[in-house]
Amino acid sequence: MILTQTGPEFDRSKPLEEQSGWTEHAEFMNGLVEQGLIVLGGPLDGGPRVAQVFEAGSEQELRDALARDPWSGTHLEVFSAEPWEIRLRAPS
Repeated sequence: MILTQTGPEFDRSKPLEEQSGWTEHAEFMNGLVEQGLIVLGGPLDGGPRVAQVFEAGSEQELRDALARDPWSGTHLEVFSAEPWEIRLRAPS
C-alpha cells in the first residue's frame, strides 16, 4: 500500500507533526496498529509518500478502514493497494 500526502489541507511546508488534525490522525493510525491491521508503516525518504504494510482480508477492508481516517480526503489519498506474497523472510 502506498499512501500519498496530498489534499487541500496538507501543507508541504510543515512536518507531519505540525499538520492540521495530526493528533487525531496519529491516534487513528495507532489504533489500526493495535488492531493488527497495520504491520509496518512510515514515510518514504521524507517525501509526500508513505508505505504501509497491512494484514487484511481484502483490499476493500483496508480501503474501508482508511476511509475512516480523519485525514482521508484532506491530507491522504490511496495511491495504490496491491496484495504482497512474501516469499523471503530472515529467521528471527
